[in-house]
Amino acid sequence: MESTFVRDARSALISIVFFTVLCGALYPLLITSIAQGVLPAKANGSIVELEGQAVGSSLIGQSFTGPQHFHGRPSAAGADGYDAAASSGSNLGPSSQTLVDRVTESLAAVREENGLADDAPVPVDAVTASASGLDPHISPAFAELQVARVAHERGMSEDEVRSLVKHHTAGSTLLVMGEPRVNVFELNLALDAR
Repeated sequence: MESTFVRDARSALISIVFFTVLCGALYPLLITSIAQGVLPAKANGSIVELEGQAVGSSLIGQSFTGPQHFHGRPSAAGADGYDAAASSGSNLGPSSQTLVDRVTESLAAVREENGLADDAPVPVDAVTASASGLDPHISPAFAELQVARVAHERGMSEDEVRSLVKHHTAGSTLLVMGEPRVNVFELNLALDAR
Protein backbone atom coordinates (compact mmCIF):
# COMPACT_ATOMS: atom_id res chain seq x y z
CA MET A 1 0.00 0.00 0.00
CA GLU A 2 1.31 3.42 -1.07
CA SER A 3 1.82 6.05 1.62
CA THR A 4 0.21 9.46 1.44
CA PHE A 5 3.65 11.07 1.28
CA VAL A 6 4.70 9.10 -1.82
CA ARG A 7 1.37 9.78 -3.55
CA ASP A 8 1.58 13.54 -2.77
CA ALA A 9 5.24 13.70 -3.81
CA ARG A 10 4.45 12.02 -7.13
CA SER A 11 1.55 14.43 -7.76
CA ALA A 12 3.76 17.40 -6.93
CA LEU A 13 6.56 16.15 -9.20
CA ILE A 14 4.14 15.57 -12.10
CA SER A 15 2.70 19.07 -11.57
CA ILE A 16 6.18 20.63 -11.55
CA VAL A 17 7.17 18.86 -14.77
CA PHE A 18 3.84 19.68 -16.46
CA PHE A 19 3.89 23.39 -15.59
CA THR A 20 7.60 23.70 -16.36
CA VAL A 21 7.02 22.36 -19.87
CA LEU A 22 3.80 24.37 -20.31
CA CYS A 23 4.99 27.71 -18.91
CA GLY A 24 8.71 27.42 -19.60
CA ALA A 25 8.64 26.02 -23.13
CA LEU A 26 5.25 25.74 -24.87
CA TYR A 27 3.83 29.15 -23.89
CA PRO A 28 7.01 31.11 -24.83
CA LEU A 29 7.21 29.22 -28.14
CA LEU A 30 3.56 30.01 -28.90
CA ILE A 31 3.90 33.71 -28.06
CA THR A 32 7.20 34.01 -29.97
CA SER A 33 5.65 32.32 -33.01
CA ILE A 34 2.63 34.64 -32.94
CA ALA A 35 4.86 37.72 -32.54
CA GLN A 36 7.15 36.65 -35.40
CA GLY A 37 4.13 36.04 -37.62
CA VAL A 38 2.15 39.17 -36.79
CA LEU A 39 4.78 41.82 -35.93
CA PRO A 40 8.22 40.49 -36.92
CA ALA A 41 10.00 43.87 -36.88
CA LYS A 42 8.82 44.70 -33.36
CA ALA A 43 9.44 41.15 -32.14
CA ASN A 44 13.04 41.49 -33.26
CA GLY A 45 13.61 44.82 -31.51
CA SER A 46 12.66 47.28 -34.28
CA ILE A 47 16.30 47.55 -35.32
CA VAL A 48 17.06 50.39 -37.73
CA GLU A 49 19.84 49.77 -40.24
CA LEU A 50 21.76 52.17 -42.43
CA GLU A 51 23.93 50.75 -45.19
CA GLY A 52 23.71 47.28 -43.64
CA GLN A 53 24.78 48.46 -40.16
CA ALA A 54 22.46 48.47 -37.15
CA VAL A 55 22.37 52.03 -35.82
CA GLY A 56 19.73 51.67 -33.13
CA SER A 57 16.17 50.73 -32.35
CA SER A 58 13.14 52.87 -33.00
CA LEU A 59 11.84 51.70 -29.61
CA ILE A 60 14.76 53.00 -27.51
CA GLY A 61 15.69 56.63 -27.12
CA GLN A 62 19.20 57.86 -27.75
CA SER A 63 21.06 60.95 -26.68
CA PHE A 64 21.16 63.69 -29.33
CA THR A 65 22.95 66.82 -28.17
CA GLY A 66 24.00 68.68 -31.32
CA PRO A 67 22.00 71.79 -32.26
CA GLN A 68 21.26 70.27 -35.69
CA HIS A 69 19.27 67.44 -34.09
CA PHE A 70 15.99 67.25 -32.27
CA HIS A 71 16.58 66.43 -28.63
CA GLY A 72 14.64 63.82 -26.69
CA ARG A 73 13.45 63.83 -23.13
CA PRO A 74 15.97 63.93 -20.32
CA SER A 75 16.94 60.40 -19.30
CA ALA A 76 17.42 59.01 -15.79
CA ALA A 77 18.70 55.66 -17.12
CA GLY A 78 22.30 55.31 -15.99
CA ALA A 79 24.82 57.92 -14.91
CA ASP A 80 24.89 59.70 -18.30
CA GLY A 81 21.33 58.84 -19.37
CA TYR A 82 20.05 56.60 -22.17
CA ASP A 83 21.88 53.56 -20.78
CA ALA A 84 19.71 50.61 -21.85
CA ALA A 85 21.43 48.38 -19.28
CA ALA A 86 20.24 50.69 -16.50
CA SER A 87 16.69 51.39 -17.62
CA SER A 88 14.75 53.06 -14.84
CA GLY A 89 13.09 56.23 -13.79
CA SER A 90 14.60 58.58 -11.26
CA ASN A 91 12.14 57.53 -8.53
CA LEU A 92 12.22 61.09 -7.26
CA GLY A 93 8.99 62.47 -5.83
CA PRO A 94 7.56 65.98 -6.15
CA SER A 95 9.03 66.99 -2.78
CA SER A 96 12.56 65.98 -3.84
CA GLN A 97 14.98 68.90 -4.08
CA THR A 98 17.09 66.79 -6.49
CA LEU A 99 14.11 66.58 -8.86
CA VAL A 100 13.39 70.30 -8.54
CA ASP A 101 17.05 71.10 -9.30
CA ARG A 102 17.12 68.72 -12.28
CA VAL A 103 13.92 70.16 -13.78
CA THR A 104 15.12 73.74 -13.20
CA GLU A 105 18.44 72.97 -14.90
CA SER A 106 16.70 71.24 -17.83
CA LEU A 107 14.27 74.14 -18.19
CA ALA A 108 17.10 76.68 -18.40
CA ALA A 109 18.97 74.50 -20.92
CA VAL A 110 15.92 74.04 -23.19
CA ARG A 111 15.19 77.76 -23.15
CA GLU A 112 18.81 78.69 -23.86
CA GLU A 113 19.43 76.24 -26.72
CA ASN A 114 16.19 77.21 -28.43
CA GLY A 115 16.51 80.96 -27.92
CA LEU A 116 13.43 81.29 -25.72
CA ALA A 117 12.64 84.01 -23.19
CA ASP A 118 13.18 83.23 -19.52
CA ASP A 119 9.44 83.01 -18.95
CA ALA A 120 8.53 81.14 -22.16
CA PRO A 121 6.37 78.07 -21.54
CA VAL A 122 8.06 74.71 -22.15
CA PRO A 123 6.28 71.34 -22.54
CA VAL A 124 6.64 69.11 -19.50
CA ASP A 125 8.29 66.28 -21.49
CA ALA A 126 11.16 68.64 -22.32
CA VAL A 127 12.24 68.71 -18.68
CA THR A 128 11.13 65.39 -17.17
CA ALA A 129 12.37 61.85 -17.75
CA SER A 130 10.05 59.03 -18.76
CA ALA A 131 9.43 56.05 -16.47
CA SER A 132 12.00 53.90 -18.28
CA GLY A 133 14.41 56.72 -19.04
CA LEU A 134 14.56 55.39 -22.62
CA ASP A 135 11.44 56.81 -24.26
CA PRO A 136 12.23 57.57 -27.92
CA HIS A 137 9.24 59.92 -28.24
CA ILE A 138 8.54 63.55 -27.51
CA SER A 139 5.32 65.50 -27.76
CA PRO A 140 4.52 67.43 -30.94
CA ALA A 141 4.71 70.60 -28.79
CA PHE A 142 8.32 69.84 -27.77
CA ALA A 143 9.18 69.07 -31.41
CA GLU A 144 7.61 72.37 -32.53
CA LEU A 145 9.65 74.23 -29.93
CA GLN A 146 12.84 72.89 -31.58
CA VAL A 147 11.88 73.43 -35.24
CA ALA A 148 13.42 76.90 -35.59
CA ARG A 149 16.78 75.83 -34.12
CA VAL A 150 17.05 72.69 -36.24
CA ALA A 151 16.00 74.52 -39.42
CA HIS A 152 18.55 77.27 -38.80
CA GLU A 153 21.39 74.81 -38.08
CA ARG A 154 20.63 72.74 -41.18
CA GLY A 155 19.96 75.62 -43.54
CA MET A 156 16.43 74.37 -44.17
CA SER A 157 13.14 76.21 -44.07
CA GLU A 158 11.00 75.76 -40.98
CA ASP A 159 8.22 74.40 -43.22
CA GLU A 160 10.53 71.64 -44.50
CA VAL A 161 11.43 70.66 -40.96
CA ARG A 162 7.78 70.79 -39.83
CA SER A 163 6.88 68.51 -42.72
CA LEU A 164 9.41 65.93 -41.51
CA VAL A 165 8.11 66.29 -37.94
CA LYS A 166 4.56 65.69 -39.16
CA HIS A 167 5.70 62.63 -41.13
CA HIS A 168 7.29 61.16 -37.99
CA THR A 169 4.35 61.94 -35.70
CA ALA A 170 2.21 58.97 -34.69
CA GLY A 171 -1.32 59.40 -33.44
CA SER A 172 -2.96 57.72 -30.49
CA THR A 173 -2.71 53.94 -30.46
CA LEU A 174 -6.01 52.44 -31.66
CA LEU A 175 -7.32 56.04 -31.77
CA VAL A 176 -7.88 56.09 -27.99
CA MET A 177 -4.71 55.18 -26.11
CA GLY A 178 -2.00 57.74 -25.46
CA GLU A 179 -1.19 61.06 -27.02
CA PRO A 180 0.30 61.92 -30.41
CA ARG A 181 4.09 61.51 -30.30
CA VAL A 182 7.18 62.14 -32.41
CA ASN A 183 9.91 59.50 -32.68
CA VAL A 184 13.10 61.53 -32.19
CA PHE A 185 15.45 58.78 -33.41
CA GLU A 186 13.59 58.26 -36.70
CA LEU A 187 13.15 62.01 -37.20
CA ASN A 188 16.88 62.69 -36.74
CA LEU A 189 17.78 59.84 -39.11
CA ALA A 190 15.47 61.36 -41.74
CA LEU A 191 17.08 64.76 -41.25
CA ASP A 192 20.58 63.27 -41.55
CA ALA A 193 19.55 61.45 -44.75
CA ARG A 194 18.68 64.76 -46.46
